[in-house]
Amino acid sequence: MEKYEKVIVAAIVAFGLLMLGLCLKSGIDNFTNKDRRVTVKGLAEKEVDADKVVWTLKVEEVGDELQPIFGRLNSKIKIIKDFIKDNGLGDKGVVSVSTYDVTDHQSNVWNDDKPRFNYSVERSVIVSSNDTKFISELRNKTDDLVDKGVILESDYAEYDYTQFQQLKPEMMAEAIANAEKTAKQFAENSHSKINKIVEAGQGEFSIDDADIPYKKKIRVVSTITYSLKD
Repeated sequence: MEKYEKVIVAAIVAFGLLMLGLCLKSGIDNFTNKDRRVTVKGLAEKEVDADKVVWTLKVEEVGDELQPIFGRLNSKIKIIKDFIKDNGLGDKGVVSVSTYDVTDHQSNVWNDDKPRFNYSVERSVIVSSNDTKFISELRNKTDDLVDKGVILESDYAEYDYTQFQQLKPEMMAEAIANAEKTAKQFAENSHSKINKIVEAGQGEFSIDDADIPYKKKIRVVSTITYSLKD
């Protein structure tokens, strides 16, 4: 019986020593590999059509009496609206007209120079549309307005892309996949393998104008740190 007990004790001690050895090995491996990591960036880019545009066409008239100025300005506004309608806007967008923006030069004189006219008045035609390509093509025809006696004070279109949230998961997945590909290449060159993700950001997104006015370039960069193993 005593001999049997000694065998059990010896087995327990041996097992304990084995487990201690495994723990020590794991600890040493973790200590050795804890700084073995690589940080990489994954890039995803996509060019899309903007899906919303606000086009502003501003005209100005000057003079000494307001009523004649308003009359000339409203004639120009009508020409612009007819131009937009005749070129097929239809139900592709909505047209609105701003209020009068009146500057009284007599009350804004801060020096001895006498203004040439008492008033200058501005007004704008604003076109809102989701057909960004159509508006971009229509903007190239504004020289037709000059032939009709309308010179634009300014012509500005603001293009936006509003479906970004729907595109975000797809682009994030692509950026992460590209980051992993880069990390694997680095690991292969250093005779190791990638292990777990240690740190990862949500990605930096940007939406910029492309070369074509109604196009947008979406870009995401994800920074990911992997641990390495042999």
